[in-house]
Amino acid sequence: MADHFTHFSLLIRLPDEAAQAYALDLHHQASRICQGDETLDGFPADLAECTEDWHFEVEADDIESHPALWLHSENGGIDAVCAYIQHLLQKFNLKEAVTFEWSHDCSKPRTDAYGGGAAVITATEIKTMSTHQWLQKQLA
Repeated sequence: MADHFTHFSLLIRLPDEAAQAYALDLHHQASRICQGDETLDGFPADLAECTEDWHFEVEADDIESHPALWLHSENGGIDAVCAYIQHLLQKFNLKEAVTFEWSHDCSKPRTDAYGGGAAVITATEIKTMSTHQWLQKQLA
């Protein structure tokens, strides 16, 4: 049996410690919903539909002495992490785009188990691409 992984790791700078606390609490709530807890009143509607894909970790960090988040995963959650990042960009009126890449990997050699992708996220748009999509376009 083979184990499949989707890895990513990125830092997001936030405006202040209150934003960092909000983001950590929101991640905690979404993680609980993913594990079967009920959605709490006030949970953002734009994130409610992606909590089943909430398979990533969020930790407090800093970038050049400014509050930040470290988002990382071995188990995927690409759609959910993109929605989470966009929610934070909108909530805190952050203008800078967030970008990251991910990789698909496998513990055993499988012909369909490798690849990756990238995302560019702004407050108004999420653009993603996968290496699989790119290959299909090249063959079309």
